[in-house]
Amino acid sequence: MLRLGDDRLVLGHRLSEWCGHGPILEEDIALANIALDLIGQANLYLKLAGETEGNGRSEDTLAYFRDAVEYRNVQIVELPNGDYAFTIARQFLFDVFSFHVLEQLQGSAHRELAGIAGKGFKEVRYHVRHSSEWLVRLGDGTDESHARAQKAVNDLWRFTGEMFEADDIDREIVSAGIGADVGAIKPKWDGVVKDVLGRATLDVPSDTFMMTGGRKGRHTEYLGHMLSEMQIVARSYPGAEW
Repeated sequence: MLRLGDDRLVLGHRLSEWCGHGPILEEDIALANIALDLIGQANLYLKLAGETEGNGRSEDTLAYFRDAVEYRNVQIVELPNGDYAFTIARQFLFDVFSFHVLEQLQGSAHRELAGIAGKGFKEVRYHVRHSSEWLVRLGDGTDESHARAQKAVNDLWRFTGEMFEADDIDREIVSAGIGADVGAIKPKWDGVVKDVLGRATLDVPSDTFMMTGGRKGRHTEYLGHMLSEMQIVARSYPGAEW
């Protein structure tokens, strides 16, 4: 639950940084709405994580009073936004992963988790459509947009393997019928990604060295900077209400 919440909280915050800076007004609004969807999903997962843990930590405590080493998100979601092609490529690669994870979780033996996944699945279907259509538009657009989209995919590729790593926690919750089997999701992800990249006239990078460690608290230098901005109000005025 913490991993599900952290992925979406960090990516939602990254997308929110585009608010007021989108390439066109319609896209500015679309990215802000997707960011709100992700943060809304994160709120539900972190609330459930805190209740399950039973140590009195709320969703706000988990979001605003943990350091980077305590976060369990994959590293791809914490990378700086870069140019618009980079943001769209990252969003697409994660959206396809999220789509298949939530699709599986709807059948989870954990009723509350299944319910949250069902709500999020309706949203992520739109997210996949949005990011895939934009990636095709950029890749199959001008020489400049094609080059930027290809560079984005190439730069991001080494961060994709981490999404499909399964450790003892994953294996335990899968065997209990609670969690998603990320290993089984990989072939589905490969199929969708190759299809969309093909329509975008973009090359699929060859599998190479893959980054790892986010699920264990090892992050890029960028997460700490992002959290310092995201958490500053809550940490400066702990307990404040409005």
